Amino acid sequence: MADLEIRPATAEDVPAIVGMLADDPLGARRESPEDLTPYLAALERLRADPNQHLMVAVRADRVVGTLQLSVIPGLSRRGATRSVIEGVRVHADERGNGLGTRLIEWAIDASRREGCQLVQLTSDRTRTDARRFYERLGFEPSHVGFKLSL
Repeated sequence: MADLEIRPATAEDVPAIVGMLADDPLGARRESPEDLTPYLAALERLRADPNQHLMVAVRADRVVGTLQLSVIPGLSRRGATRSVIEGVRVHADERGNGLGTRLIEWAIDASRREGCQLVQLTSDRTRTDARRFYERLGFEPSHVGFKLSL
């Protein structure tokens, strides 16, 4: 993994990121890699917010992984700051070699540097492999999540 760089995403990385987001049955239904306009606009909103970190893992000048880390100050838990990990993806031909672990470890370390007391994430209940992966890294399935599409 010494040849891996984890850095902030740029506009040039967006096609690769969207490709990874769309590369599974769930993502294929909700992503549109043929039109990058909304993704590029989202990247600009993310870059303008210091609490948002859209990261890519790069090996040999190729984007091979991504995640978004959001830092959220709050009042609960005695004014704790928490982070939320979203959109974790590893390129299909890179899976199983520790890259996902490296990305999550980066997010946990960054959360500590940001003063977070809690790191949380959600994973679709159909992603049983992802659930095992996160539990292996110490995450506990402690809550039931709810979503409302608008």
